[in-house]
Amino acid sequence: MPKYTLNVNGEPKAVDVDADTPLLWVLRDTIGLVGTKYGCGMSLCGACTVHINGQAIRACGTPVSAVGSGKVVTIEGLAKNGELTPLQKAWCDHDVAQCGYCQSGQIMSATALLASNPKPTDADIDAAMAGNICRCATYPRIRLAIHSAAEGKKGVE
Repeated sequence: MPKYTLNVNGEPKAVDVDADTPLLWVLRDTIGLVGTKYGCGMSLCGACTVHINGQAIRACGTPVSAVGSGKVVTIEGLAKNGELTPLQKAWCDHDVAQCGYCQSGQIMSATALLASNPKPTDADIDAAMAGNICRCATYPRIRLAIHSAAEGKKGVE
């Protein structure tokens, strides 16, 4: 009998792992959702960001036992029926990604920001995204994409 049944992207996922197993490894290695990335392993870089009940959390520092009945959403769970979210479209429209490694975590943090603050200022964006590191330094394009999605703009201006 599985030790935990998680609600991941709207589906129950039964897993038999130790209580202290980081959610990141449960998602990637046990469930097979590899969009969430391993970065630092210390909850400092944001590459492993997912949502639990709509809140952005770092999956590398969250033990599976802490998830409980929470609703986990990963980058794979954002698009519906193959249709990207407005934020994901803005990410593409503004060519945010360079290497792309941090982008799933960036998008998850930005999605949580827009859910709680649909019209963020630059300061709001900077504060919400401060825990997400991009080695390619695409921060200006990240901010532009967030503003674009918030304003409902289509395409690059």
